[in-house]
Amino acid sequence: MKLLAIITALALFSGTVAYAAGPHSHAEKPLHGGVVAEARDIDFELVAQKDKLRLYLRDHGKKVDVSNATAALTLLNGADKQEVALVPQGEWLGAAGDFKVAKGTKAVAVVKQASRTVTVRFVLP
Repeated sequence: MKLLAIITALALFSGTVAYAAGPHSHAEKPLHGGVVAEARDIDFELVAQKDKLRLYLRDHGKKVDVSNATAALTLLNGADKQEVALVPQGEWLGAAGDFKVAKGTKAVAVVKQASRTVTVRFVLP
């Protein structure tokens, strides 16, 4: 009888712990007016304007050194598709030009840094 009570108590306790650790977002708030997404414990903030694109990287709130990183960004607007190479520009990866960005534009960034490649997706507000 004691064994049954112990098993029941453990089952109830483990269910409570699993619920408390359920799904929730760790993504930080935007610091540069963009949209934030998280991938592999890194926060990516995409600032997309018609004439410039900037991608900021943060690891637990600290800036990530992007001097040896590159990114390929794909902008999707309905049937329109635009591919852009982002290169280091100080504290961010960026590009200048004429970009098709509007509310609801979807963006997919493939960021390469050293031996690590991360894919992150955004939807522009």
